Amino acid sequence: MKYFFFFLSLLFFFLSCKEEGNVSSSDPVNWDKRTILSIPGDSLQEGSSYLSVYSQIYSQTEHRTHDLTATVSMRNINKKDTVYIAKAEYFDTKGKLIRTYFNKPIYIAPLETVEIVIDEKDQAGGTGANFLFDWVVKAGVHEPYFEGVMISTSGSQGLSFTTKGQNIQ
Repeated sequence: MKYFFFFLSLLFFFLSCKEEGNVSSSDPVNWDKRTILSIPGDSLQEGSSYLSVYSQIYSQTEHRTHDLTATVSMRNINKKDTVYIAKAEYFDTKGKLIRTYFNKPIYIAPLETVEIVIDEKDQAGGTGANFLFDWVVKAGVHEPYFEGVMISTSGSQGLSFTTKGQNIQ
């Protein structure tokens, strides 16, 4: 009986272990499925929003950085109307374009959130990374809401904070 519990405990231990290298996004965004050919409606309002994100932050000195995972949320805060994001561009600390996630309009349904995740291992953005979003809404409709959530865990310590997008046009 003693060996049975030992074997059962050992089996439970091995089954509960996960290999970290296999962790990935469970539902990555398929931008092509969200793309629309034209934005419906008249009296459209265009705008641009800026969102700061951090791939890294300084730790103890300016010579030591801590890598972060960034989740960029594009939120439609309207109850009934769809919003459209025309372009999402990611820039590094020096303002150099790293990547464009899409440059054809995508839709975000009422009260829906669409996310972009910058992996902790992706250090291209650095300590001053940012996004620019071009968007379109019908007149009288709330503009999209952009938010960044940065997080990192190491050992028993965790770090997290948020940033809020700002309309720049």
